[in-house]
Amino acid sequence: MNRRIITIDGPAGAGKTTVSKELAKELGCVYVDTGALYRAVAFEIKRRQINWKDSALLEQFLACIELDFVMEGREPVLTSSGRDISAYIRTNEISMLASATSAVPQVRKALLDIQRSIAGERDAVFEGRDMGTAVFPNASYKFFLSADVNVRARRRFEESNASGISYEKILEDMVKRDRDDTQRAASPLKPAPDAILIDATELDVSQVVEKMKRIIMTT
Repeated sequence: MNRRIITIDGPAGAGKTTVSKELAKELGCVYVDTGALYRAVAFEIKRRQINWKDSALLEQFLACIELDFVMEGREPVLTSSGRDISAYIRTNEISMLASATSAVPQVRKALLDIQRSIAGERDAVFEGRDMGTAVFPNASYKFFLSADVNVRARRRFEESNASGISYEKILEDMVKRDRDDTQRAASPLKPAPDAILIDATELDVSQVVEKMKRIIMTT
């Protein structure tokens, strides 16, 4: 049975996460947060006290990890071996460990397999930077969501204004991240050749979701 797989790629601050969650709710799909999967791996490494720098031990660990996203009502819940771990993966310690382990090829391959396994079982919305190019080149629908970098920086500033970080610093970091993402050797950020480009510079979340829904429902 063919599953409906929707990918939403794009640069930082374009609104991918919010749009992906809302689109998944509207379509009755599961929303898959790839970043959360990397955090889940880090959480389990810490919880099980795995020496992830030992290639053989890491391989054994990754062979038996069971991660999934399930919908509770209209909200996605991240599980490990059936247990909800959503509340445990957002600490700074887990973030740092996820950043370190995400560069390990074995981890990236294991999560690629998990993502494709999820896609084989149910309709899903995947968001990221290479979902439509590297992970799901045959996705049912591919979107590339972008916006002017000044608008993206302004939105990010307004979301995090309690952090004390200036708009200028956020803009500077975002320009650098755009450059790094588009110029990296492995799976650089770029639209898939058959992706539908959506410029959200002058659109809010509901307008973007409605535009995507209309495309999906009429093609």
